[in-house]
Amino acid sequence: MKLSLIAVGRLRKGPEAALIDDYLQRFKRIGRGMGLGPVSVIEVEDKKGGGKAGEAVLLQKALPAGAVLVALDERGKLLKSPEFADKLAGWRDQGRGELSFMIGGADGLHKSLLSQADLTLSLGKMVWPHMLARVMLSEQLYRAASILANAPYHRE
Repeated sequence: MKLSLIAVGRLRKGPEAALIDDYLQRFKRIGRGMGLGPVSVIEVEDKKGGGKAGEAVLLQKALPAGAVLVALDERGKLLKSPEFADKLAGWRDQGRGELSFMIGGADGLHKSLLSQADLTLSLGKMVWPHMLARVMLSEQLYRAASILANAPYHRE
């Protein structure tokens, strides 16, 4: 199952980009044997200033056809890491070929994207900057693959 992380905004080189690259490389190594990955990072930028609606159009265009859509939103469902891993495995085992995660800009995702999401996911009760949300999601993808592989990274 291919994965994509579709986000508003461009991430410049720096510590966040290095962390994302590191976690996604780890995910690629461990997930490959389990039919997970690779993860592609797709960045969109609303240069016309259309707000959430303008961003939604760009995000929708970047969404692979038929993909499972997970929208990140502060009001979304809180999952424990093993539950998140089970979700990934379930979609993979159902034969879903694509899984996409969407991270909105500063104002979040438009309601049209939230309403079409297969899962609306929260990374916690606090609001996180979208650049840190990318890091946290990347780490959780690696953690999920580790859990599914029975690797020692995750401890309960």
